Amino acid sequence: MENQPNNIPKPNPRNTISLEVAKQWAKEWRDDEASYNKYNQCRAFNIPKKDLIEVLAEGVESIRAYIGVEKIDVKGKQSIFTEKLMIVGVDKNGKDMISSSDGLTLDDGKGEIFDFSEPCPHVCDEGSPINGG
Repeated sequence: MENQPNNIPKPNPRNTISLEVAKQWAKEWRDDEASYNKYNQCRAFNIPKKDLIEVLAEGVESIRAYIGVEKIDVKGKQSIFTEKLMIVGVDKNGKDMISSSDGLTLDDGKGEIFDFSEPCPHVCDEGSPINGG
């Protein structure tokens, strides 16, 4: 499990990421979707209970999950790509509970974008019929 992308420390211990990073990952997914999925086997995402509870803040009526790809350049080696599931709270009006005046950064106290998922393969139930077991 050495050097797995999910073992790379996040800048925030609560597993939140910036809006800029979330937008970059989602763009990577859209840009690379046709060719990316030919070579990668992401089937599901494992989401820890404690993290899912964290996203269910006051005022959250539901959650929305966005799909993205994190690209990690490893010096002297081919880039590593890891599928990401980014989750945000959604209010009673169906709006993402994030606020950004500049389109790049989150305004303080106006919502969070969570990155706490681990893709399968790596964190899988190999015997699950949903996973082809």
